[in-house]
Amino acid sequence: MDLLAPSLDNFQLFLICLARIGSLMATLPIFSASTVPGQLRLGLAVLLSLAAFPVVTPYLPTVDFSPFALGLLIAGEAMLGLMVGFTVRLIFTAIEFGGTIIGYQMGFAAANVFDPQTQNQVSVLAQFQNVVAILVFLSLDIHHLFFRAIIHSYALLQPGNLDFTGEAVPMMMRLAGDMFSLGVRFSAPILALLLISGLVLGILARVFPQLNVFMLSYPINIGVGFLGVGLTLNLAVALLGKEFAALEQRLLELFAAL
Repeated sequence: MDLLAPSLDNFQLFLICLARIGSLMATLPIFSASTVPGQLRLGLAVLLSLAAFPVVTPYLPTVDFSPFALGLLIAGEAMLGLMVGFTVRLIFTAIEFGGTIIGYQMGFAAANVFDPQTQNQVSVLAQFQNVVAILVFLSLDIHHLFFRAIIHSYALLQPGNLDFTGEAVPMMMRLAGDMFSLGVRFSAPILALLLISGLVLGILARVFPQLNVFMLSYPINIGVGFLGVGLTLNLAVALLGKEFAALEQRLLELFAAL
């Protein structure tokens, strides 16, 4: 069968390929941002699918599908792509969660900015840390890792042979739970500094009752918070690098669970 020949069979196979790759592009950070035009995201997904189609065709089913069977197969492929992109999306969510906690402790509860990627109001510190995470994500070529993983997944998980009733769903729930612990670990050093700052201000309030600690706490907490962010930036980048490096093993575990 000529892979480049326009036929109904080839079109069905291409839709199966596009479902897995396109759903990954819909959840992968940066590429899924709302600032990226929808036409560009769709065009990029189609181009990647066209480039991967000759490679993955031997792993695609060659039987004719009814519309209902084809729809179920495409839905399963889209679910797999979403789960793959969800593994890295959780890390960015944890980073924003940790930045939000730090911002509230610094007194930036009302100082939110508009995040163009999520179309939501987020803390200033959360936006800053999200930008740092994006830079680390690109500098380590993690997006290339996901492109390679989604192509290699066809050899491990052929379309139509996915099992979502096993350990895959509990694994994703466990990763979602680990998101909160990662956010706390990411913000723990700065929160410790702010806790010490609050303790010192509390002691000063008891020693000097005439001291307006409430007004004094705002500039001190902001200064201590920014100082902590600057001092722990290398630690935060190292933690991000460790989490991104563990993504390959997590993807292999996900493919094994499916």
